[in-house]
Amino acid sequence: MTGTMPAPFTADDYRARMERAARAAADAGLAGLLVAPGPDLVWFTGYAPTAETERLTLLVVAPGREPVLVVPTLEAPDAEKAAGAPALTLRDWTDGVDPYAATAALLDGSGRYGISDNAWALHLLGLQQALPGTAYASLTDALPMLRAVKDAAEVELLAAAGAAADAAFEEIRKVRFAGRRESAVAADLLRRYGHAHVDFTIVASGPNGADPHHEAGTRVIRDGDMVVLDFGGLRDGYGSDTSRTVHVGEPTEEERRVHDIVREAQEAGYRAVRPGVPCEEVDRAARAVITEAGYGEYFIHRTGHGIGVTTHEPPYMIEGERQPLVPGMCFSVEPGIYLPCRFGVRIEDIVTVTESGGRRLNDTTREMVLVE
Repeated sequence: MTGTMPAPFTADDYRARMERAARAAADAGLAGLLVAPGPDLVWFTGYAPTAETERLTLLVVAPGREPVLVVPTLEAPDAEKAAGAPALTLRDWTDGVDPYAATAALLDGSGRYGISDNAWALHLLGLQQALPGTAYASLTDALPMLRAVKDAAEVELLAAAGAAADAAFEEIRKVRFAGRRESAVAADLLRRYGHAHVDFTIVASGPNGADPHHEAGTRVIRDGDMVVLDFGGLRDGYGSDTSRTVHVGEPTEEERRVHDIVREAQEAGYRAVRPGVPCEEVDRAARAVITEAGYGEYFIHRTGHGIGVTTHEPPYMIEGERQPLVPGMCFSVEPGIYLPCRFGVRIEDIVTVTESGGRRLNDTTREMVLVE
């Protein structure tokens, strides 16, 4: 595990994020950003409503204006307690009042706004009806790199989440696999995980390993199985995501070879990380190793995805993504080979871009681990 945890984010931290976002919106030709409950709102303000309901909650961030958080009156006391509340103006509305008319007063009636991807259609349609001259674009399309570059405190929170995931792997490799259902091993893993929220726990044995997103099921793990372990979630608000592939008993020569190819591909992807390199080069570096070994058609997904307050977010390590890597970006490097009806192998670390290269946030062995 890492040492001392970073201090909690302050109102000044959240103010700096909103100011930076307002500048990015202006540079992108947007009149502002509309941030709905979800990971965007937590990142901007530290506020997570106790329930995401039909009552409109919306943060309005616009260049040259004080950020305003529109909230239902009954939820205003909770919003006032958020760490980022001192950095914004709170405007509440009561039941019986049209929240879209109240919000319209904060917007440019002919402006184009970036809006959170997970905003309710109900709320977007309400705004469009109140201001028919406005236009909207998803934040991911309009400002895909908005949360991509992490500050030092965010990187250390990601490192702590990665260390907790590593500790869980070191424990799970000691349990018995053979003769138990995948779901039982997944339950063991969860007990060791140390996260407040778990997004996914993949235990994919034998032929199930050829499905990259297989959910732990009822299959009984057998001696001779390859088992893909992939798990991720949130710890102190920031994500972990790691994959290792273990083998029950002694592997065959082919299984060792395939595992070695994936390990070499993962290393190649990691070695490609440095500032200024396009994201697609990380994918190309990993994919080249697998393709040259004759397994290119069995590497069926992108090499990586960003991670932060969610476990999947921009940037993406995929062909065609020319966004240059920037120090502070954090993402997975996770090549794999999936042989239908036989087995799969995936090895995954979270990596952050440094001034001179990359830093892994997962440190467990990438060699094949044998389990009982």
